[in-house]
Amino acid sequence: MKDLIGRIRTLKEERGAVILVHNYQRPEIYRIADHIGDSFGLSKKASETGAEMIVFCGVDFMAECAHILSPGKTTLLPEIEARCPMAAMVSVEDMRKLKGKHPEAAVVSYVNTSAGVKAESDICCTSSNAVKVVNSLDEKDVIFVPDHNLANYVSRHTKKNIIPCKGWCYVHDKFSAGMLRRSKGIHPDAEVVVHPECRPEVIDLADNIFSTGGMLEHLKKSTSRKFIIGTEIGMIERLKMEFPGRTFLSAPPANICLQMKKTTLNSVLESLEKEQHRVTVPEDIRTRAKKALDRMLEVV
Repeated sequence: MKDLIGRIRTLKEERGAVILVHNYQRPEIYRIADHIGDSFGLSKKASETGAEMIVFCGVDFMAECAHILSPGKTTLLPEIEARCPMAAMVSVEDMRKLKGKHPEAAVVSYVNTSAGVKAESDICCTSSNAVKVVNSLDEKDVIFVPDHNLANYVSRHTKKNIIPCKGWCYVHDKFSAGMLRRSKGIHPDAEVVVHPECRPEVIDLADNIFSTGGMLEHLKKSTSRKFIIGTEIGMIERLKMEFPGRTFLSAPPANICLQMKKTTLNSVLESLEKEQHRVTVPEDIRTRAKKALDRMLEVV
């Protein structure tokens, strides 16, 4: 593995590349990362660097987002089959139908969407700023796509009428209230922190609700020593790395995002060697999608 990592690092320097690694990636992928984090934060970080090439160890919409913000850079997705099922649950046609049914509504798309869907939106949001974005809007009605669990969470913190889509994250949607209760019973001293993409009944049992980036920031301040974490199991590895003196348990079941785990050191090396799996977005779609992302940044 050391030889493989060394080859990747050498080739990265030769290509003038920056390697972005999402929190849910395999632990060994962390070792080649220039930056580890959540999807939009990584894309923003890449746009601020002088790198000529972006290697995004994540899923399809993340690489698209990186290209939207940095069209002058070459963006590579090491594993071309790493596609987010939730992002695929809403299409451009679905968006246009929703907009047709609710012409007075503002359209908010989660960053976990395709570039085409973002281009049909008024504004984007992340899981950490979704509530703030929705509350910033003048419109009373808000179409929110694609995750209905995140839409439900937002509806608890706004007076807006939220019109949800029927999408969901298969990882977060699998967490159940019954299993979490049993886990809390076994570990009564643990602080429960879950992702807002979880079901409402799971969120009701949590001590705190945060995005992956929010979890990291929260733990810097928390005095707890043991945590039950309700998100993709890869985040447990990240937290163990950042906070070695604490105990982290996955809320059962220990859910895995199979798409995130498709990226390997070999696929990263091959992507760099061949400069393969370039991700681009047609310019007319890119510029419209960027407007929705820029508007989000103006709010937050």
